[in-house]
Amino acid sequence: MAEHERKVSSGATVEAAEAARDELAAALGTAGITLPSLRVDPLSYGDERGESTFALVELGRCNIPTALAMAAALRAGRA
Repeated sequence: MAEHERKVSSGATVEAAEAARDELAAALGTAGITLPSLRVDPLSYGDERGESTFALVELGRCNIPTALAMAAALRAGRA
């Protein structure tokens, strides 16, 4: 199974979300794209006991050139 095909359960840990964020940042960086707001959303994990219930990677906002560069990179990857 390829690295990007790993399945993460709905009970993913913060560490799994951080690893996914880092993998995405690295892949985007290879395409010359940086998302300054890319992060693990701290509001998406943990309950009152501090147990992780789920974790989300937040892509954040980007400017128009970055959005177009991401679209072009995705299209190139499908070619």
